[in-house]
Amino acid sequence: VLKDKAEKLEEDVKSIITDEKAELLTTLELIDDIQRLGLGYKFEDEIRRALVRCVSWLNNSEGTEKSLHATALSFRLLRQHGYEASQDMFRSFMDHPESWLGEDVKGMLSLYEASYFGFEGESLLDEARAFTRIRLSHLKEDVSKSLREQVSHALELPVNHRMLRLEARWYIEAYSKRSDANKPLSEDAKLDFNRVQSTLQSDLKDMSRWWKGLSLANKLTFTRDRLMECFFWTVGMVFEPQYSNLRKGLTKVTSLITVIDDVYDVYGTLDELELFTDAVERWDIKAVETLPDYMKICFLALYNTINDMVYDTLREHEEYSLPYLTKAKWSQNKETPTFKDYLENGWMSVSGVVILVHTYFLMSQNITKQGLDSLENYHNLLRWPSIIFRLCNDLGTSTVFHTRAELERGETASSILCLMHETGLSEASAREYTRNLVEETWKKLNKEISISYRENYPFSKPFVEIAINLARIARCTYQHGDAHGAPDSRSKNRVLSLIIDPIK
Repeated sequence: VLKDKAEKLEEDVKSIITDEKAELLTTLELIDDIQRLGLGYKFEDEIRRALVRCVSWLNNSEGTEKSLHATALSFRLLRQHGYEASQDMFRSFMDHPESWLGEDVKGMLSLYEASYFGFEGESLLDEARAFTRIRLSHLKEDVSKSLREQVSHALELPVNHRMLRLEARWYIEAYSKRSDANKPLSEDAKLDFNRVQSTLQSDLKDMSRWWKGLSLANKLTFTRDRLMECFFWTVGMVFEPQYSNLRKGLTKVTSLITVIDDVYDVYGTLDELELFTDAVERWDIKAVETLPDYMKICFLALYNTINDMVYDTLREHEEYSLPYLTKAKWSQNKETPTFKDYLENGWMSVSGVVILVHTYFLMSQNITKQGLDSLENYHNLLRWPSIIFRLCNDLGTSTVFHTRAELERGETASSILCLMHETGLSEASAREYTRNLVEETWKKLNKEISISYRENYPFSKPFVEIAINLARIARCTYQHGDAHGAPDSRSKNRVLSLIIDPIK
């Protein structure tokens, strides 16, 4: 019965999106609602057709006055989906913003969200973001409760930087309270959220069995037992129900990354770490004989898990992936002290590249020579999300709690510490510089996304989306501290809301 109901609701929603008689702004608002409710993956073709109409409307209505909200929303959706959209759309609004922006809260909010889809050098969007942030931070009393909540939500984190599934949970509840909510859409969103959650619960059960069977947490007592956090990370990267195998493969990868990170940062001596690094680089089972006992189990868990993935890739795609998976930097090196060198090494050692390389082979897609070459040459689609990951990780980790031994070993060097050491900046100033660098890197990622829609791009659209989501889950994980290394009540509530508690 639920399946029949869901199918009926989906047909209703499809007919609304594709209604060519509807006002274009109505259609754009519907697309935005669908995406933020977590339903975008079900209506990709309908959304694409509606956006083609939007492009036609913009081209044929030059010179006619459009509201700021309509202009900003069309800009944001077009940029998100790879269509040309110029910042000049906002020039008439930004020439004299004080004269009209103050009262149009909905328009300012839309412009603020749109500004986070900017590219490097788009100063008009930078101005728009700064201006609207100030105005939205000082709302008048007559603004509705619903709009006030949306503004507060956006100022905390813009929609382009949010983990998709957490945004869906928040938006479903906020949307259902709106007086203008579309009832079929609201019902479809709730049904779909719970259906996806059921799939996630099944995936997590499988991963719990795998993790217990591995026994790493029991035998290596110095390591963090972070299966749930690793699984949550993969949900942030890819939540769609059809990607269960990918989620499970990435949970294995991230769980092993966490264990190996602890071996390098917390427990291993320099001599032992050199032996382990050599064993991983040689990828030879005989190398296990030279390792201390605690490293033997760690190496064998890594060796067997990765070889299983290689076998699956060879069976399904006839592509031998081992050289790519073992070349990805599983082992860590001592970080260099200058900020520039630190960042150049740090974005690779943070494990974003390891995760995305494994994603490429775990996905059911065509593996191409162009794609493999791009992985090997550290394509920008790997670089920009990994830099965001690295910097968010550093921002989420307090510099004041590092032990003297860790600092001397160089394992806990961070962008904050490097900046403070190199420039004499205070910790607060170093953090501000790093936050600004995150924003600038996101502009480069936005540009890369627009390039990804061109012909002959080396990666598929689903892979591109997962790479963006790597940056989003990093932002989420380290937004209020270190939710991976030291999960708090906020982290636990996130897990409950996405994986355990259904929407009623």
